[in-house]
This record gives sequence, structure tokens and C-alpha cells, in this order.
Amino acid sequence: MAQVTIYINNDIEQKVKKLARAMNISISKYISTILEQKTADSWDSDTKELSGAWSDFSSIEEIRSNKNVKDTKREVF
Repeated sequence: MAQVTIYINNDIEQKVKKLARAMNISISKYISTILEQKTADSWDSDTKELSGAWSDFSSIEEIRSNKNVKDTKREVF
């Protein structure tokens, strides 16, 4: 397993220590968990379970058929 050295200000360090202590895990495990979540290639199971949760949401056909709605101007890249 790789080791990484990071530099953070004292305020962030205290917040991280407090959060890790509240979760009863090491600071290393806390930061590692955050990095795993932020670099994940897929959605977690809780997010996947939300699929189809809104039964009254308009279908794509209904959304696209509304000619009275003006589309938002897109940004130029």
C-alpha cells in the first residue's frame, strides 16, 4: 500500500481529527475513505436505488414535446 504525505492547515487538521474520532477510525482511514468515494467509477448502492423513485416525473417524450418552453442559451466553450 502506498503512503502519501499531504500538507493541510491547522484548522482542517483539527476538523479531520474530530470527524475521524467521531467515526471511531484513524485519520488515515478517514482520508482514505473520502478519496475512495471521490474517485469511484460508479454510483453507490443508495444512489442506484433511487432510480425510478419519482413516479410522477415527466417522461423524456413529454419534456421534449413542450414547444412553449424556450431552451436556455448554451455557453460557448
